[in-house]
Parts: sequence; structure tokens; C-alpha cells
Amino acid sequence: MINFLSRSLWLILCWLELSIFTLLLYVLAWLPRPFTKFFYHKLFRIWCQFFVRALGVNLRIYQNNTRPIPDQFILIANHPSALEDVGIPATFDIYPLAKKGVMEWFLVGRINIAAGTIFVKRDDSESRHAAADELKSILKRNKNIALFPEGGCFGRRINNTFQYGAFDLSLQTGVPILPVFLHYEAQEVFEWKNGQTLIQKMWHFMTSKNNRANYFIYDAIEPAGFNDKKEFTEHVHQLYLTWQAKHLD
Repeated sequence: MINFLSRSLWLILCWLELSIFTLLLYVLAWLPRPFTKFFYHKLFRIWCQFFVRALGVNLRIYQNNTRPIPDQFILIANHPSALEDVGIPATFDIYPLAKKGVMEWFLVGRINIAAGTIFVKRDDSESRHAAADELKSILKRNKNIALFPEGGCFGRRINNTFQYGAFDLSLQTGVPILPVFLHYEAQEVFEWKNGQTLIQKMWHFMTSKNNRANYFIYDAIEPAGFNDKKEFTEHVHQLYLTWQAKHLD
């Protein structure tokens, strides 16, 4: 009972902290972009860290990489849950790709727009090409980006195929792929299933008896040596299936 009360009080304080910071970022999001571009992205990452804490998640990073993380990279990850939408920006200095619907979310949409999140409508080829051009532009400015190559949230098991986008960008720009495997110990609780709302998932996170989220970083993969995006994609997809067998099966 004491542990329950102390955790509840802690979460209330975290949500109060997050609420105040959210309102601040929302107000700042309406300022001209030339002014906010110097600091808003950093504030957005802090906001994501506050969000992870308010959800009561114990996020841990495991550096399974044997070589140093490169100065610039294209981060990819599997997408079993909703937490990674804030968990990855909280952990890595990246500009994420998100579905276009996020733009319409209350408060959160405007904050993501101001933070430089790239949006795409997955079933629209023009939107996909426009998003690819924006991502390439970010890479040319020596920034990092993050994508989910499964092309959506497919649950706790890796999708049968990966989309080519991240690997095509890597081949075009020479920027290596940084693979991160996401593992939630309470897999069924964290998995985002069809029909579940974001509010429901947030409640599941906060009430989970096992709140551990493990992010495993593996060695960056250079695009040199691959003949085309198909070969590159299939190679990395096979790596993820191997990591799935290691961490989940």
C-alpha cells in the first residue's frame, strides 16, 4: 500500500511538471520559426524525457555496439508500442518521421511541428516523396533522423518486411544506419493493438507491474558494400529477426 501511494504521488508530481512544460512549449510553438529554431528542438527533447517519466516507464539503454556511435546516423527501430514516439527523441538527438495525423493531436501536434518533426501520409506517394526530400535536407545539415522501417506499429513481433526508405536515404547520402532494438519486458501491456487508443496505452504504461523498457543499440551499418536498397533492407531485416529471437523468444 505504501509503495502504491508513493508511486501515485510521484506520478502526480511528474504529470504536473509535464503539464506546465507542455503549456510553455505550446505557447513557444506559435513564435516565428527563425527565432525558435535555435532552442526549441532541445526543449522538445526535454519534454519527451518528462513524458517518459510521467508515464512511469523505466527506460534503460544498453550499448551492445562494439564500435563508437558515428557522429551522424539514420536511426531505425522496431515499433511495437506508442512509447517510442517520445522514448526515442528523449534518448537520441534526432528528427523523427511521424504519421501525418500527429499534426492534428491536441497540443502535441503543434509542439511536434515546431520541433521539426517530419510528417508523412503513408498511403500517399507524393507525401512520401516530399517527406524523403525533407529528411534528406536534414541529413545535409549534418543532423540525425529516425524512422521505423516496418512502416507502422505492427506489435511485438517484427513485420515480415521493411520499407526501403531509410536504406535508400543511407545509400544516397552515405550516412550509416544505426539500428536500435526496442524490448518491453511486459510485452502484452506495452504492445499497441488494433482498436486501442493512445489514452488507453498511456494508462497501461502507468499501471504496468513491470515498467522496464530496454533499448539495445547495435553497431552502425555503413551503406558501402550493398548493391542496392533491396539488398541493404533485407540484410538489416534479417538482423532484426536475429535480435528478436535473442531478446523476445
